[in-house]
Order: sequence, then C-alpha cells, then structure tokens
Amino acid sequence: MRLRPYRLADYDAFADLHGRDVVARYLPWETRDAEASRAALDRHQSMTLEKDGDGITLAGFELETGRLVGEFVLFLRSVEHRGGELGYVVHPDFQGRGLATEGAKVMLEIGFDVMGLHRVVARMDARNSGSASVLERLGMRREALLVKNEWFKGEWGDEADYALLDEEWVGHGTRSLISSNVVAPAAARSAPDVSPPA
Repeated sequence: MRLRPYRLADYDAFADLHGRDVVARYLPWETRDAEASRAALDRHQSMTLEKDGDGITLAGFELETGRLVGEFVLFLRSVEHRGGELGYVVHPDFQGRGLATEGAKVMLEIGFDVMGLHRVVARMDARNSGSASVLERLGMRREALLVKNEWFKGEWGDEADYALLDEEWVGHGTRSLISSNVVAPAAARSAPDVSPPA
C-alpha cells in the first residue's frame, strides 16, 4: 500500500468509500451523497497541522491495482501538550489484510517521529472490535470505557479510548515506514514539528 494526500482525481473512489453504510457505521458522519462527498474531499485536501484541531489525511492505495484502500487521519489536538488523535477507515474489500494497522502505523510514525508528539489517542465506538484489534496491535492501551456517553445515530453509544506515549512508541522497535516509500515523502515532510523549543 502507498499513502499520499487525496487529489481531485480521487473523487469517484472517495465518493464510493464515503457512500457506504458499512463504512460510516461507527463514524461520526452519515453516508455521503455526491455533493457531500465533494465537499468532504475538498476539506481533506485543505487540511493542515498548524494549530489545535487541525489534521491531515493520507489516502492509502493498493500497489497492484491503484484502488483506494482507505484513509488515515492524524489530528493535532494540543500544540502545548503535544497531543494528537489517530483515525482511519478501510474499504470493506480490503478489511482483514492488515492494511489498517499498516496505515495507522505510518500516521503514528508521523506523529511521534516527525512532529514530536508526546501522546496520541484514538477514540472509537466500543462495538467496533476490528478497530480495537488494530489499536492493540499498534501497542496502544485501552484507557477508558465511557458508557452511554454520546447520543450516536439514534442511540446511546459507548466509547472506548486508547492511547500511546512517545516513550512507548520508541520501544516499539518499528522500522521507518516513511523512508521505505510506504508514504509519499512530500506528505511526511508537510507535517510540522510541534516539539517544545530546546
């Protein structure tokens, strides 16, 4: 899989991904029609990592076919506290192949090794066992289960919160996925350093 920022030419694949009920099931948005998909793609293309609340999205494409595998997001939650948040979604055709773990690992590498984040969290619908497995494979620990904390798509939903610290990531022993061309080099360089001044 190769990761890179979305382009306008990705619209059809993006709209297909975002228009699927199974994809939106555990996410904080409903399935998107053509107009909503176009607006969402525009937002993904203009995302930056400059201030609290900003984020970047990298789209993953299968090397053999060029098909859209999914998207991987890193939010900058706090410049002051060097905190980030990880998110991802994978097309149903590519689930169960380890690609969510691969893409999420790249985003953690950008967060910890490029940006100098101290802590990255991931928040998920507690029913999403597949996503929980991905986070646990990445070494993230489940820190909380928030019971019926949010009115979510017509019912009260439980939220599972995971986290990983920079010192835990260092001990993870991962090879550089960025330098091995899993991610487009320009995308990795676009992430700013939020490390505190020396």
